[in-house]
Amino acid sequence: MDLRNLPEDLDAAGRVSERRSIIEQELNVELGALEISPQQVGAADEQNCEQMFGAVPVPTGLAGPLRITFSSGETHNDTYLPLATTEGALVASINRGCKALREAGGVRTKSEYVGMTRSIAFEVKDAKAASEKIRELESAWQKVAEATSSHLKILSYDVDTKDGVLFLTIAADTDEAMGMNMVTIAAQAAGEFISKELSIPLLTVAGNVDSDKKPSARTKAKGRGYRVKAEVTLTEETIRTVLKSEPDALVKTARAKLEIGSEVAGALGKNLHVANIVAALYLATGQDAAHVVEGSLADTSVTRDGDGVRFCVELSAILVGVRGGGTNLPAQKQCLDLVLHEKTKLRPSTQLAETIAGAVLAGEISLLAALSANALAQAHRALGRRKN
Repeated sequence: MDLRNLPEDLDAAGRVSERRSIIEQELNVELGALEISPQQVGAADEQNCEQMFGAVPVPTGLAGPLRITFSSGETHNDTYLPLATTEGALVASINRGCKALREAGGVRTKSEYVGMTRSIAFEVKDAKAASEKIRELESAWQKVAEATSSHLKILSYDVDTKDGVLFLTIAADTDEAMGMNMVTIAAQAAGEFISKELSIPLLTVAGNVDSDKKPSARTKAKGRGYRVKAEVTLTEETIRTVLKSEPDALVKTARAKLEIGSEVAGALGKNLHVANIVAALYLATGQDAAHVVEGSLADTSVTRDGDGVRFCVELSAILVGVRGGGTNLPAQKQCLDLVLHEKTKLRPSTQLAETIAGAVLAGEISLLAALSANALAQAHRALGRRKN
């Protein structure tokens, strides 16, 4: 099938429709459910998806409001969460968690911007000499990298060597963009410069030490994008009336699941279902969904605090932006604007990262309560199954 040589007078929606028609005729299949309106296509056909022939709708529900005190010290009472998911009970669960957080006065968040990373790999004969030379040339290759974009600034770097390969991992501030493409272009320029200066072969600008879209102990320890923390203390009354559980039951269930169960499994992330919330918000707001892998590298802790219980979630790698990629698509842009409806003093991408952490905590609290009351199966039976 030739899905590229289409009539030149077609607009984006027309090209999508024409490709779908060709596929239906060639393969004798029905694809009408993938039809997408011109208002929804946006620039996806040109910028986001090659040979686009339609779109798969993902149901999107609303949870909230989430009351959140950001690292800037500002408290917002009406942050709403558009959640794109096909898992019944997820939106309801997060909504219940948001209610518990509101009764506690809101979730408190903190964040650190580590930057977007890329690992450049070189073939070396003398690893020690090459490492020293790269450090000596630090200002020169950083200047070359930063010249590739007015929005990029090198924040830090690491040098690792093993078996004749040297890895230079750079971490960069990519402004309001998530920045994966931006830092890749910068890494290519820096890599070519170093290769020429040191007379060493450039093997790749993606050497896996950055663990892009892969889980790793390195990312868990050092972070990637945003490291974010969210915490709250719930009273005994809120636990009983909103979460339908008991403080001791929450703590015992958390110990069994998060501490012991995770240790038995050798889990990199000791949490309940962080990936669920990260995925739903990433999909809704146009983030790169594959970065849910890093987003799930999170630890949730649950401890007694007087008569109540303190909950804390620490996420090592929230990779988000408010410009570029899928954030420019019409529906995703509207969801992003919904999340960031009330502005803060923070950079918008920082506000988004901290909001995601707050939403994650809401989801963690609600699921733990359901598990501690042995109500999870009942909830999925009621909300997650087709009603006959």
